[in-house]
Amino acid sequence: MELSKKIRNIAYGVSDFEKLQSRNDYFVDKTHFIPALEKYDYVFFIRPRRFGKSLWLSILETYYDIAKKERFAEFFHDTWILRHPTEERGTYLMLPFNFSAVIADPKGVRNSFESYCEIQIHGTLDKYRSYFPEGAIDFIQQKPTAHEKLSALFKVTSKNNLSLFILIDEYDNFANTILSSIGENAYYDLTHGEGFYRNFFAVLKAGTSGSGGGLKRLFITGVSPVTLDDVTSGFNMGKNISLEPHFNEMVGFTEPEVRTMLEYYQKEGVFKQEIEPTLELMRVWYNNYYFHQSATVSLFNTDMVIYFVQISVDRGTPPDELIDNNIRIDYNKLRHLLLINLQSVAKLNGNFDLLKSLLEDGETTGRILSSFPVKYLTKPDSFMSLLYYFGLLSYAGVREGEPLLKIPNRAVWELMYGYLREAWDDTEVFRLNLWKLAQMIHAMAWHAKWREFFEFLGEQIKIQTSIRDYLSAEKVVQGFLLAYLNVSHFYITRPEREMNKGFADIFLEPFLAQYPEIPYAYLLEVKYFKRDEMTESKLQQVVQKAKDQLTLYLQDEIITQQYAQVKTLGLVIVFHGWELVYLEQVCKLGDAET
Repeated sequence: MELSKKIRNIAYGVSDFEKLQSRNDYFVDKTHFIPALEKYDYVFFIRPRRFGKSLWLSILETYYDIAKKERFAEFFHDTWILRHPTEERGTYLMLPFNFSAVIADPKGVRNSFESYCEIQIHGTLDKYRSYFPEGAIDFIQQKPTAHEKLSALFKVTSKNNLSLFILIDEYDNFANTILSSIGENAYYDLTHGEGFYRNFFAVLKAGTSGSGGGLKRLFITGVSPVTLDDVTSGFNMGKNISLEPHFNEMVGFTEPEVRTMLEYYQKEGVFKQEIEPTLELMRVWYNNYYFHQSATVSLFNTDMVIYFVQISVDRGTPPDELIDNNIRIDYNKLRHLLLINLQSVAKLNGNFDLLKSLLEDGETTGRILSSFPVKYLTKPDSFMSLLYYFGLLSYAGVREGEPLLKIPNRAVWELMYGYLREAWDDTEVFRLNLWKLAQMIHAMAWHAKWREFFEFLGEQIKIQTSIRDYLSAEKVVQGFLLAYLNVSHFYITRPEREMNKGFADIFLEPFLAQYPEIPYAYLLEVKYFKRDEMTESKLQQVVQKAKDQLTLYLQDEIITQQYAQVKTLGLVIVFHGWELVYLEQVCKLGDAET
């Protein structure tokens, strides 16, 4: 719907601070972090994709731009920094780079990089022409390469007492794409030896060195520290604030910030949903990011909140898809880290086992590395750290002296189950027609036809023998089922759901906020016997225990009150090795079997 001019527009995908403020778009003010940042001249800051990094750089560019000093109140109306400006406001020549504009093709990447850098440097020279002495701009522009232009710019600014501030957004974008899509050799050509990208950072480092370096401030953002470690052997020219607790909330939304946004649009009459149920849904799907083990304030993913609110305002209901496609981390970015090729045959490696273990447990312990080169990505601690930087893991406190890391929310769970399915498919371990599977889950949700789904999976396991080696324990089988129950959006899959002083293995919670007429929910108790352990008497004992557990769980108030309008079916599922040997329904007390 078209919002009234009196109502602040929802700025989905907008990373231009000046445009956002001039249109009076809705803006979550983070400017109180500016004074803290000024303690460091050269800053490196890593956060997952779509978390608000680009908008933050745009804020810094506007705030420090000497050419916009007189328009400070115009751009920073209704912000904290308007009332608390620093001495450095409006004192810099700004040179911004966004390396997502560089074409990630090994044959053309250098020319694309040179061309883009030349445009940005020349744009800065033209913008601040009046600040340069006669002949200085010609001296810089006549240099043939980006590296030489930068070096000349540093000399000129240093000699003429000009303050230069460089911003680099998406510093690792084209390098990561080349690494994941082309391979390590092409990546090494950029970042090692005489690679042009390594030389670019060598020039930056020289600009920060000595009393006449010429580069007064530098702020770099990206999604991982890998490329910077390769081009500079770690950020040894300044401060990496990525793991500093006092910058935990610099990007991302806190719950009070999300609540304020919802309340604003509800007050304006364009957000029709109730605040508390909406917040609970958003907590489950978008929250629980912590960027230091001692951080006490959890963060929502910026993009996902704005995506959710915009669609809710436009349609009056939550999005059909709770995960914005723009937030999905391409499986190909991780593919080369999960597979090895032996005689041209793809096989799963130790990183895949780590990913699978994370999905089975939902958590792990370990220390996040502040930097590591690409050659160490096959090591478990490096791969786990990369998952953290990508936003697939988050701090969740401390356990036995080690940082505890967890999958933060349902959106990430769904993404990671997708990676699991794609890796199995990629290596021909297990392939399924996901469209057909989704249709079966539809039949479960609307017609209680649950048997077809589980028998189909059991039959496919019999046919596709490669998967059998992976079904080696009860928790593994649960993870396998969750990976394929997640192909439809009728249910929110909740493993180990606490109910009646116990924990149900899997609760298929109906997504009533989006599909209020779904008639069926499911509780699953999944049991497992190794190939040589099962006897008929043991099977009956396990089945009876599972039935008793389900009978207890089905009396929980979540089932009897929160989901009283749907019929919750309990299912006992037993695997013997890779075979599905038992499948039976348990209803709520007083219900007849379907």
